[in-house]
Amino acid sequence: MAAGRWDGVAVGLLESLGRSLWGFPPRLMAPMVEQLGPFRAIVWFAANMPRYERTLRVLGPLRTHLVAVTVSLHNGCRYCTYGHAYALELVHLHERDVLFPIDAQTLADWRELSPVELRDRLRDLLQEAGLHREVLWVDRTLAMATGAQRPMDGDEARIAHLVRMFGVLNAVGIAAQPEPDEAHDPLNKDVALKSRYSELRAAVR
Repeated sequence: MAAGRWDGVAVGLLESLGRSLWGFPPRLMAPMVEQLGPFRAIVWFAANMPRYERTLRVLGPLRTHLVAVTVSLHNGCRYCTYGHAYALELVHLHERDVLFPIDAQTLADWRELSPVELRDRLRDLLQEAGLHREVLWVDRTLAMATGAQRPMDGDEARIAHLVRMFGVLNAVGIAAQPEPDEAHDPLNKDVALKSRYSELRAAVR
C-alpha cells in the first residue's frame, strides 16, 4: 500500500512537471516510475532536467530536438522520437514560417535503421529543409551514440549527456510502448501555432 501511494505521488509530481513545461502530462512518466521506482525516478529527473534545459538555451531548441530525435531513432524508441520530432516541426514552423518536409509520424517510422542509413536519410531531410549545417550535429550525435567518438568540447559534452539521458528515456519507452502524445517543447502550449501547423499539414496530405 505504501509503495503504491509513493508511486502515485511520484507520477503526479512528474506529470505536473511535464504539464508546466509542455502543457500536458507525458505518458512516459508512469512507466518511468514503475521501472525506476518513485524515488529514483524523481532523483533522475532532478539530476537531468536542469542540464537539459541549459542545453536547450545553449544549442537552441531546433538543434536540441534534432539530437534527441537522432538518438531516439538510433535506439528505436517511437514515443521519444515522435515527441521530439513534433517539437522539431513546431520549432521549424515558428522560426522559418514553413513546414518541416516530413511529419513526426513519418519520421518515427525510421527506427531500427543502421547508423549509416539513418545518417543518410537525416542528411537528405535536413538538406531539403535548408538546414545544411545541422548535418554535422547528426554526425556528432551518431558518433557518440555508437561509441565511435568521445566528447571533445563543451557542445559535444552536451550531446553526450543527451545520448545518456535519452538512453534511459528510450529504454523505458521501448519497454512500456506508450502511445505518442504531444510535442515535448514549450511551443506545444502555443494554440495558434499548433492550429496553423494542423492547417498546413492538412493541406499537403
